[in-house]
Amino acid sequence: MNTCDICNKNFTQRDRMVVHMRFHSGEKPYSCDQCEKTFTRSSHLTQHKRIHMDKKPFSCDQCGKTFFQNSDLTRHIRLHTGEKPYSCDQCKKYFSQKSSLTSHKRIHVGEKPYSCDQCEKTFSQLSTLTAHKRIHTGEKPYSCDQCEKTFSQISTLTGHKRIHTGVKPYSCDQCEKTFTSSSSLTHHKRIHTGEKPFSCDQCEKTFNRNSHLTRHKSSHSGEKSFSCKLCDKHYISSSQLSTHKKSPGHLEMSKSCNNTVPTSESISFIECEEVDVKEEIKEEEIFDEDPLSIQMRADNIEENIKQEIEGPLSCEQNYDEDRIDTIDIVHHKI
Repeated sequence: MNTCDICNKNFTQRDRMVVHMRFHSGEKPYSCDQCEKTFTRSSHLTQHKRIHMDKKPFSCDQCGKTFFQNSDLTRHIRLHTGEKPYSCDQCKKYFSQKSSLTSHKRIHVGEKPYSCDQCEKTFSQLSTLTAHKRIHTGEKPYSCDQCEKTFSQISTLTGHKRIHTGVKPYSCDQCEKTFTSSSSLTHHKRIHTGEKPFSCDQCEKTFNRNSHLTRHKSSHSGEKSFSCKLCDKHYISSSQLSTHKKSPGHLEMSKSCNNTVPTSESISFIECEEVDVKEEIKEEEIFDEDPLSIQMRADNIEENIKQEIEGPLSCEQNYDEDRIDTIDIVHHKI
């Protein structure tokens, strides 16, 4: 038996251990003579060379799609069969790829080996880190071929395209409501189950969305990330900012009570509120919220704001503490 002295992994053959040691040392002795890319195994180099020859010898007999490697074809066929041979021994969730299972297991142990070099935030998957980095760079490499809107993640683009097609492939098995994305269905189901999987580590308050937990945490840190574009005041939460914008001193609400024509300040407020709505919606897009729900919620918010400014309004009228959360909950209950 041959044992790696770094990670104690055992091998029945010495040559396999030699190859394994290259993962620790970073050695890549096999290089491509066309692009100088290097590899730890000669078999990996052989597979790579097919890219230059545009040779895809492995084809799917169901859809005709071709692949460079037989292993890629094997994974692809599982899309047709629905086979998921890899299961988690802690929660019994199944996966079609071993790499997906490996990434999933990090959720249970809390391992996050991938860190951002700009903000030091850590992630359990490399793909998640790659998508996160686009927040810093502003890169949006995926564009819609119908409206030319761009996105930082291909999954968000896929969800967006359903706005044009009207397709809602995800349905609730309890109320039959349909959704354009699986994440929106997951959020919706928590209304039926009452599940609130996101908890604050300081006060143990729980939430059904990660975005709601993020907003709540600012109340502990004292961070004032919500600012008014009209007077540059800063607040801990969106509800405090919303209350500020409706204050008599800020909006001269006494004029609105007398049914006066909206002033330039009121119009500026509408523009200010629209910007804030878009910024808060944009912040929540990180959590893969359904793009159609985002747009509908933004439209509802902006319409209500304009009605308050332009229409008759009583000084005794009560306002919601958190307009965005309220509209979000109502949207999901419809």
